[in-house]
Amino acid sequence: MATAEPHHLFHAPIADHSFSSDKSVLAVARENNVELYQKTGSKFSLTDELKGHEKTVTSVDIAPNSGRIVTCSQDRNAYVWEQTPTGWKPTLVLLRINRAATFVRWSPSEQKFAVGSGARVIAVCYFEEENDWWISKHLKKPIRSTITTLAWHPNSVLLAAGSTDSHARVFSSFIKGVDTRPEPSAWGERLPFNTICGEFLNDSAGWIHGVCFSPSGNALAFTGHDSSVTIVYPSAPEQPPRAMLNISTRLLPFNSLIWNGENEIIAAGHDCEPYRLRGDENGWQLEGTIENKAGAGAGSVREESALNMFRQMDLKGQTQADTQLKTVHQNTINTIRVYEDTAGSVHKISTSGVDGRVVIWTI
Repeated sequence: MATAEPHHLFHAPIADHSFSSDKSVLAVARENNVELYQKTGSKFSLTDELKGHEKTVTSVDIAPNSGRIVTCSQDRNAYVWEQTPTGWKPTLVLLRINRAATFVRWSPSEQKFAVGSGARVIAVCYFEEENDWWISKHLKKPIRSTITTLAWHPNSVLLAAGSTDSHARVFSSFIKGVDTRPEPSAWGERLPFNTICGEFLNDSAGWIHGVCFSPSGNALAFTGHDSSVTIVYPSAPEQPPRAMLNISTRLLPFNSLIWNGENEIIAAGHDCEPYRLRGDENGWQLEGTIENKAGAGAGSVREESALNMFRQMDLKGQTQADTQLKTVHQNTINTIRVYEDTAGSVHKISTSGVDGRVVIWTI
């Protein structure tokens, strides 16, 4: 059971959202712009707009330490925004892609960020001091379709990507002179740029919507369009994983997921509410929604109530005019993020979606 603090910002879809580390700034991707909100009392008020993209902004991320904002858009561009005394100043990133940019995230080290695209490449971007600009190196092979989601390993070198070719992959994005050599792990030891450290296929060949490393980086979870969540525990470099568990649900597909410690995942998507999954290498299961008292059988309870609703309509010969959902979000949830945590254990999460709401949940 979680308590929700909903904030209805506007009547338009939110593609992505990000909070600054001190929670004073909320960045929201709305159509072609990114809107910046500040909390005054119990409400968020619009304080600034980042304008520069010509098409829909698909993703936004605020770096926790530097406060720099990175945005990417369907116009094939990405900008890094820095706050100056006169306002937010954008720097164009040389992405070198010929299709829409779909997703962007800063690495934990904040030395670089990764941009997914419809051009079948991931642009790993870093700052080149000599020329004073952000340039990119491309992760290409063996990607065969649009990148839908990205997630960084805690070591800032390994990068997980989900795509519409039903694969979740783990790449090395090691850039000489930018990264420090990572410690050997189950994902690999020698990690030159574009090394494939893992390639996993979704059970039913559904698109991958969300991907995330566990806090230790020793497990990877991804969610597919077949309403399943898959958890992978790697064993050793170039060896099959120790365990690969697929949890199929009777819910609608999840779009985004986060880990809460090593044994819990919170996922949200087209069912308009966050769900909790728990388990370990021996097995995982869906615990139910975090919103109300419904237990593990939340899915079947929902089907029963929907059937009952249609039966009532049939008996009375009328349609129900009430379009209000019983959930806090009134439409699909696009993004779920950690709002507050200590050492990988999450206390609060934030979600945003198609209903123009940002909701902060206390778990």
